Amino acid sequence: MAKLVFFAVLFSIIAGILQSTLLSHISLNGAVPDLALGILVFTAYVNGSMPGQLSGFFSGLLLDFFSAAPLGLNCIVRTLTGALAGMLKGSFFLDFFLLPMILCAVATLFKAFVIFLLHLAFPGTVPAYSLTTPVFWSEFALNALSAPFLFALLRRFRPLLALKDK
Repeated sequence: MAKLVFFAVLFSIIAGILQSTLLSHISLNGAVPDLALGILVFTAYVNGSMPGQLSGFFSGLLLDFFSAAPLGLNCIVRTLTGALAGMLKGSFFLDFFLLPMILCAVATLFKAFVIFLLHLAFPGTVPAYSLTTPVFWSEFALNALSAPFLFALLRRFRPLLALKDK
């Protein structure tokens, strides 16, 4: 499981770097797809709750160091997201189009909800998403639309991102 978590975190960090450098130049309403969230959702859904939580915790911690977010914000959001996506393991057939879109869309809404709750607890330090602005809905749409392509790419790396079946 350590190898799986290592590669999931590595892929998430690479995605985070891509998001903040290349994809920021082609943003839609100031929003870019959260590829690191999509990688976490894929890893958690394929492997279960514990690998999802561990991948979410370590990738979130490293993303916190790279971002201007308060330390621990990405960590808690991604740990909870990994746990939730991991609980769905085996519940649905992972098709190529619809399920990745739904999983990433729900993960984006869940991320906004957790950040909103953290904003209520720490109003001065945690900025909340505004559901009435185009930025959130642009990120929501970009995450959902990029999910089938991201999941197809991640399937190519399944030996690195999935636990061996027993």
